[in-house]
Amino acid sequence: MTDQYTDLRRELETLTTEAFRPDLAEIDRLPTLDIARIMNGEDLTVPAAVAGQLPAIAAAIDGIAERMGRGGRLVYAGAGTAGRLGVLDASECPPTFNTTPGREVVGVIAGGPEAMVTSIEGAEDSRELAAADLEGLGVGPDDSVVGISASGRTPYAVGAVQYARGRGALTVGLSCNAGSPLAAAADHGIEVVVGPELVAGSTRLKSGTAQKLVLNMLSTITMIRLGKTYGNLMVDVRASNEKLRARSRRIVALATGAPDAAIEDALTATDGEVKPAILTLLAEVDASTATRLLAASGGHLRAALESAHP
Repeated sequence: MTDQYTDLRRELETLTTEAFRPDLAEIDRLPTLDIARIMNGEDLTVPAAVAGQLPAIAAAIDGIAERMGRGGRLVYAGAGTAGRLGVLDASECPPTFNTTPGREVVGVIAGGPEAMVTSIEGAEDSRELAAADLEGLGVGPDDSVVGISASGRTPYAVGAVQYARGRGALTVGLSCNAGSPLAAAADHGIEVVVGPELVAGSTRLKSGTAQKLVLNMLSTITMIRLGKTYGNLMVDVRASNEKLRARSRRIVALATGAPDAAIEDALTATDGEVKPAILTLLAEVDASTATRLLAASGGHLRAALESAHP
């Protein structure tokens, strides 16, 4: 057992995300404002690190969008902070892009839903648990699985990618260390190296920020590729509360320039659905025709407009 922990300690000592910063050894003695300035300066380095991985991110998105276009799912898998970020990104897709909760973008975290609010860090050590979780989802060739791990060595994330790849799914490994086992196991490796953390080993800081930025790109740009937006407007937004209902009306107004009365009529005719409402106004068709045109275009509003007026 001692040898096992000695080997793990030596492995962690090689990771950039675990590195100790001697220059910050007395940060606790500094004034609060100075610490805040240092932390803010550290955070400013994250976007540049993400920028270095944009080609890899874009390649992964194209693969994900292609599979989702034929009915597949985007599945995030991780442990601890990384897993929580994946679940968060998945949970935000239904209200933003009108995806079906738990069906199109799915977040899986080691230890299950309880791990979202309670630390169950031991669950990250099991590749078998990851395989069982993905088997329960019925992961297959049309799906894309993104393993998320700051260290790039977390057994749960690596196991998820290995299982998914064995099932024919597209796999992405998102980590914050170069040369990671996670990236090596995946079809697409995305390694955003942000350097040592302000608090040594606390990967919810810069590493977590970097992972959040990449996950934003993976889901958002995939949804753009799938026609979930019209320009930069959320035309597939699900109006589930008063704020979103008001946003729906604003989106239709921005897309069409129509007067309020016409917008209300269009949304009433389409049961509050933004995309067909815009189509009825811009193409001057009725709601049923708008629905048919959208279905024929795979839900792409721009394509439906072009088909209405070749």
